[in-house]
Amino acid sequence: MKNPFSQQLLFLKVKNKDPEAYGKFYDSYVERIYRFIYFKVSSRAEAQDLTSEVFLKLWQYIKDDRDIKNINSFIYVIARNLVIDFYRQRSTKQGKERPHGEGACEPSDGGELAIAQSAKFDLQLILKGLENLKDEYKEIIILRFMDELSIGEIAEITKKSHGSVRVIIHRALRALKENIDIKK
Repeated sequence: MKNPFSQQLLFLKVKNKDPEAYGKFYDSYVERIYRFIYFKVSSRAEAQDLTSEVFLKLWQYIKDDRDIKNINSFIYVIARNLVIDFYRQRSTKQGKERPHGEGACEPSDGGELAIAQSAKFDLQLILKGLENLKDEYKEIIILRFMDELSIGEIAEITKKSHGSVRVIIHRALRALKENIDIKK
């Protein structure tokens, strides 16, 4: 949903507990939230469960008439907090092991086979490079370049200043480039 006016209108309808608007909101955000969580937990099943929980929590906040200033940032804050809770619970149960789950995302069908294979190789290379980054860098790269959030939205989600987010993006990209160059 690229039109900011229609996006704001949808957010207002969602805040006013319109189930149809919430369905549209869900449809427009579910893939992005799933991807955000998947890159953090590396398990499809866990990512699906946590994604569902994000939308349930959001609906509960809306139902309880809690103040939500920016629903776009707020949904990522919920997702981020659920991932943190997930690792807290997991560390108390299994120690501090981090799971390494199922394979990388497949590129969508279409185009020539050579292009698809090249894109798949590039994606796998980037995903491998992301695996070795600090969690903070990984999170910032996902929010900025995969979910296309603004610096301001990322600052709100991560509770950092705009300048700090810019610096982290720069450092994260440099670290990702170094990781990818090492893998080649």
